[in-house]
Amino acid sequence: MEQSPFIFSNALKYRLRRHLAFWVFWWVFQGFLYSFVVLKPGIGYQRYLGDSMVESLLFLSVHIFLAYSLIYFVLPRYLLKQKYWQTAVFVLALFLISAGMSAALATTLIRLVRYSILGEGDGHIADLRPVRVFLSLMAGLRGGITIGGFAATIKLMKYWYNKERKNLQLQKENAESQLQLLKAQVHPHFLFNTLNNIYSFTQNSTPTGSRLIMGLSDMLRYILYECNQPLVPLDKELKMLRDFTMLEQVRYDNGLDMHITLPDNTQGLYIAPLLLLPFVENCFKHGASNIVDQPWISLHISLEGDTMKMNL
Repeated sequence: MEQSPFIFSNALKYRLRRHLAFWVFWWVFQGFLYSFVVLKPGIGYQRYLGDSMVESLLFLSVHIFLAYSLIYFVLPRYLLKQKYWQTAVFVLALFLISAGMSAALATTLIRLVRYSILGEGDGHIADLRPVRVFLSLMAGLRGGITIGGFAATIKLMKYWYNKERKNLQLQKENAESQLQLLKAQVHPHFLFNTLNNIYSFTQNSTPTGSRLIMGLSDMLRYILYECNQPLVPLDKELKMLRDFTMLEQVRYDNGLDMHITLPDNTQGLYIAPLLLLPFVENCFKHGASNIVDQPWISLHISLEGDTMKMNL
């Protein structure tokens, strides 16, 4: 189960909760902070706090536009792809656009809110002097840089944390795969050593058993070590079939008469590994199932140019 799903999960419900909590926190924090900026005698703090909360809520639309433009457009398309010049241009443009939007709000709708809540003026917007517009732009730019930098920092920290966690997971999986590979290398080595010991022990006492062990060892070595390529020499594939038929002949003893014909001249020819084995194995299964009625198998594999034919 993923740890801290509220922070790291990409499920829709957790993402909505994260974003809602972030913007509620920013709205309350900004409203409470700027409620202390200008205090006039005779006006209660509650009225300033209410005015600041309303202004913070109105400015929130600009901050949301800036933050989401940065974290979902600029960062993934430019910064994370190491396009630094394009990143700088878009970041500067978004900051200026956000500052302009904030200034427009401050000189129109925000001023009306202040008049209505704090009772300043006669309720109409007076002519604005250039210095007030400039100060509004600077204030909007300051607020945009603050929330934009804050949101981008959180997004980058989460991105790098997830990337580091994926790297650690890949390292862990790589170590496990190396361990499994080492086990796979140790187990066949132990098996082949054991088969060689049995072969040496039975070579003088039971020649047939010794020959079977050697054939089985050759088959296993071929399957484990030489079948990792898309193509293998045809002569090695046919040798594996000879070892397999030898084992099957001993298995059925005299109960199954087998006639296997394989081509001899296979120099320079290649085939997909283990392609012929299922056909030969099914041939033996068919012969074994009909041992009473048809106690024989005749398998003929021939080469005609680059074409292989199999007759049963």
